[in-house]
Amino acid sequence: MDTVKKFLQDVMPDILMLAAVIVIGFVASKLIVKLLKNILDKTNIDHTAVTFVVSLVKVMLYLIVVITALATIGVNVASLITAVGAAALTAGLALQDSLSNLASGMIILFNKPFVAGDILEFEGVKGRVESIKIFFTTIHTLDNKIVTIPNSRLTTNNVINCTMVDKRRVDLKYTISYDDDISKVKGLMYMLISENKDILSDPEPAVYVGEHLESGIEIIVMIWTETDKYYDVYYYMQEHVKLTFDKNGITIPYPHIVVKNEK
Repeated sequence: MDTVKKFLQDVMPDILMLAAVIVIGFVASKLIVKLLKNILDKTNIDHTAVTFVVSLVKVMLYLIVVITALATIGVNVASLITAVGAAALTAGLALQDSLSNLASGMIILFNKPFVAGDILEFEGVKGRVESIKIFFTTIHTLDNKIVTIPNSRLTTNNVINCTMVDKRRVDLKYTISYDDDISKVKGLMYMLISENKDILSDPEPAVYVGEHLESGIEIIVMIWTETDKYYDVYYYMQEHVKLTFDKNGITIPYPHIVVKNEK
């Protein structure tokens, strides 16, 4: 009994200190995690990212509490820290691509170069952002396909966001014959523009003469519309320019080859 009593007297202070540090540390960690979650929930960050960040912070805080508690009772934690660091390095090398996508996903979610619902153009893919996850982004293309893109590619390459602004310019090019009246063609263009209520008057529409091509003269049309009306205006012009040209005798030339039979 004396031996047990002496053992308890020697060990009990360390046990109480260890328990106190762990209890206080865990309680403080839970408060910090709860505060962090409340802050992130008030932002527009994706729920998956919030859950991941909260879980990661919780594990890190608990690990710090355990290491601190062991250090307070005289345990040499240097070797433990080294072992944890080595394991983290090994895991990092094995999961290099995944970690790159993770980091890129956090950059996208926090900096918001685009958000769910935006229309993007990227490497020949064009469509609406369906969702942004911590490892990849899903795009719903305009022809009804689902494309999954790793986040690291979206942060290391040029991405065109078509809906970040409220107006877009529709740039169109048409070719007319050298025999056609340029002034008449420009007048027809402005007439078509004025008949479409989706084409904005501010900024002002513009029609210019572009290059002198081998088969005709290039006519450049620059018109503005609201972002979500872009394709309505684009296809309106493509259809009605052809119909108007046909109705008014304007020729749209095409490349042709003249073959001479020399004797």
